Amino acid sequence: MIKDYFQIRPRYDEVDQMGYVYHANHVSYCHQARTELLRKFKINDNELEVKGLMLPVISFNIKYKTPAKYDELLTIKTVLKGMPKVRMTFSFEIRNEQQQLVSHGDSEVVFVDKETRKPMMAPDFVLEALDGVSVLETVPEPNVN
Repeated sequence: MIKDYFQIRPRYDEVDQMGYVYHANHVSYCHQARTELLRKFKINDNELEVKGLMLPVISFNIKYKTPAKYDELLTIKTVLKGMPKVRMTFSFEIRNEQQQLVSHGDSEVVFVDKETRKPMMAPDFVLEALDGVSVLETVPEPNVN
């Protein structure tokens, strides 16, 4: 299991009329967190595309627990659940500054050939980058206000 933490402060344009982070932005935050986790293993969208691969999302399920607000420091815990084969599965927890659970969800992405758009096995360079990593946990910088 690979865990990573990503922090973000919602911008003013990301909140709705009620002053809460608009629900669709939770998905965007999770996408950013997933991208940063993979980047730590030198796996990024640019490299995938250059090598003729894409990594589309095929499912995303989310539950909202408590509202997040403008400029509130949010911490997103991302977990890669197991070694990829054709698919990679991630779980997410978004917590606010008081460590309250804001939302949680699961996402699944699939390796796809860029030309044929057909699913494919995870490429060797991805498997090699993740090989031998049984547990990696990065911790965010302490919140300094």
